[in-house]
Amino acid sequence: MAKGFYVGIDVGGTKIAAAVVAPDGEILGREKASTPRGRGASVILDAIVEVVEDALRDADVKPRKLKALGVGVPGIVDAVGGRVVAAPNIPIAGAPIAAFLKRRFDVPVTLGNDVNIGVLGERWLGAGRGVDDMVGVFPGTGVGGGVVCGGRLLTGAHGAAAELGHITLNPGGPLCGCGARGCLEAYASRRAIERDLREGARGGRPTRIAELNGGRLDVIKSRVLAEALRLGDPLVVEVMRAAAERLGEGCVAIRHCFDPELIVLGGGLIEACGGFILPIVRERLAADPLFRRVGPCRVKPSELGDDAVILGAVALARATR
Repeated sequence: MAKGFYVGIDVGGTKIAAAVVAPDGEILGREKASTPRGRGASVILDAIVEVVEDALRDADVKPRKLKALGVGVPGIVDAVGGRVVAAPNIPIAGAPIAAFLKRRFDVPVTLGNDVNIGVLGERWLGAGRGVDDMVGVFPGTGVGGGVVCGGRLLTGAHGAAAELGHITLNPGGPLCGCGARGCLEAYASRRAIERDLREGARGGRPTRIAELNGGRLDVIKSRVLAEALRLGDPLVVEVMRAAAERLGEGCVAIRHCFDPELIVLGGGLIEACGGFILPIVRERLAADPLFRRVGPCRVKPSELGDDAVILGAVALARATR
């Protein structure tokens, strides 16, 4: 029997997930585990191997039947060298991930930024099936992005293209985690929403957000925000509307740069609160005077959820063979 299976791997700051995938995209088996904390790159590489081996067992597929592995990681990636150049939330910068996994499983290994290849996954089997010009924007703890132009993933000269969360909306705006001010991420990420809710609550604005969140205001999960919106919490509605409007402004700038047929919005915040956020983003795009006479740009929520990176990693592996 010829080799014919792929493994897609999603390496994150909190979890490592892997799935064995057939050439048509069917997931045959999967496994996940917590990312080792406070440990070096070698421990994380060993953990990746263990998760892959467990996924193979779950799928009842022998390693010799593998055709290739694809890996998505959070950071700037040197795809040619198979290394992560910078990874702010996980200690794998400089680690020879591709070479290590190639030696262990004796198959080609491709490496890419997790959000970039998540957009590839959506293009292959999700909201962007068959769309050659599309952009993905994923608000979460930060705001990630990915761009497909003419059917090809845009990675840039240094593997750092599509850092869409760091489009500057206001140079005098709030400080972003990247060190700049007024980035889209500083307005529309869950971290930014948490900041604005804390400021409002501490300023005496009426809100039930602390009550809904177990008395805490430091980390507010997206599902809690969704419940507060459902209840019509005035502060949450105001803060979420402002974040959605800024996200819409960011999408207008993205449209000016790339003229995509489709913008896919994904991530936990969209999954929980997309019914509130997407109409506001669409309104902002429709009001843009420059592109009013240009063809439409659709806005859709992602369809693959947590599988977007895994399937995108496989799509990348298939495309580079």
